[in-house]
Amino acid sequence: MLSNNESFSSFSVNDLAKAKEFYSQTLRLKVSKGTMGTLSLQTGGAQPIVIYPKADHIPATFTVLNFYVDDIVETVKQLVGRGVPFEHYEGDLKTDEQGIFRGDGPLIAWFKDPAGNILSVIEKK
Repeated sequence: MLSNNESFSSFSVNDLAKAKEFYSQTLRLKVSKGTMGTLSLQTGGAQPIVIYPKADHIPATFTVLNFYVDDIVETVKQLVGRGVPFEHYEGDLKTDEQGIFRGDGPLIAWFKDPAGNILSVIEKK
């Protein structure tokens, strides 16, 4: 039924100004004003990602946005240099000292935006 329809992703934040600064300056993404008081992130995907303000925002407990990268070690290094702390996990998703999961599957590292939303970088191979 919806297989031929375009789609887009969206998630909320509690402070649009902080989100705009983080996504545009720290992550260096193209950010523009969207409709109805939203932000629009343009990544390598065809459709922009919509960020909308929500006063009672509660961060998701799962990853809301993933970025494919060619070299995860270099990407993590660059983001840390821009002040982005990476999450460290134990157990099945145990990460190394850089915050990189090196288990079965692709290399992946998680970090949070100022609203507490979980994002990741995934090495594409």
